[in-house]
Amino acid sequence: MRAVVFLSMYLCAMALADAAQAQTPPVKPGLWQMQSTREVDGKKAPDPLEHLKGMPPESRKRMEEIMRQQGVDISGGGTKMCLNRDSLDQGTWQGTQSGCKTDFKTRSSSRWAWHSSCTQPPSESDGEAVFADAENYTVKHASTMTLQGQTQVSQMTITAKWLGTDCGTLKPVGPPKLPVPPKTPAQK
Repeated sequence: MRAVVFLSMYLCAMALADAAQAQTPPVKPGLWQMQSTREVDGKKAPDPLEHLKGMPPESRKRMEEIMRQQGVDISGGGTKMCLNRDSLDQGTWQGTQSGCKTDFKTRSSSRWAWHSSCTQPPSESDGEAVFADAENYTVKHASTMTLQGQTQVSQMTITAKWLGTDCGTLKPVGPPKLPVPPKTPAQK
């Protein structure tokens, strides 16, 4: 369960929602390194990748594989993403979240700002992406979310740096897909 919550929080933090798909961000395709900081209810939150260190090796490997299938490498202690031209053009670079409505306040070559309202989980958020140049951008995201009856206020800052055109064996970021559990003999 903790792995699913981790994955949901990570994808939610990366989401600008479906509305961003109409415009390509002004960044280069290739391999990107992401660093993030987060505060929850006014307190510094541990890095989500620290949670992985405490997982049993089999669970950690499974989580790393799930993320890798999405084009995200979390195995080296940091986060790397492969963004090809298609993932940038189709808007899958930021992930998507169903049940969300996003309105952009600004969408220029150097800054995007938006407000999102989501139903699952119930949340309201404001975000801003500042593109310093084609190789560096920063996303600031503030949200109020209700999970399991508890309201959380969080702020996250993600700093992204382009590492180069070669993604190695990491496939490009695609739409989030959670693994389908295998069918039991009674379901076949």
